[in-house]
Amino acid sequence: MSTRKPGNPSEKMQTDPNGGKAPSGLNREIQSKIGQQLRAMYDDVVQEGVPDRFADLLRRIDNPSDEGKAE
Repeated sequence: MSTRKPGNPSEKMQTDPNGGKAPSGLNREIQSKIGQQLRAMYDDVVQEGVPDRFADLLRRIDNPSDEGKAE
């Protein structure tokens, strides 16, 4: 058990990564629960895929020489 003063930012940065605490102060169990809930909330969005117009824009960004060509 360490005796650190609250609000000391340099002490937070030195937190043992295997001690179960993240630099944010949330333990791994809480982080895991938040991750599970976020995945559950956004799973439908991820399953939708990328709309064709966005995919086309990404292709144009990747291949700027194709810009003037007809589709």
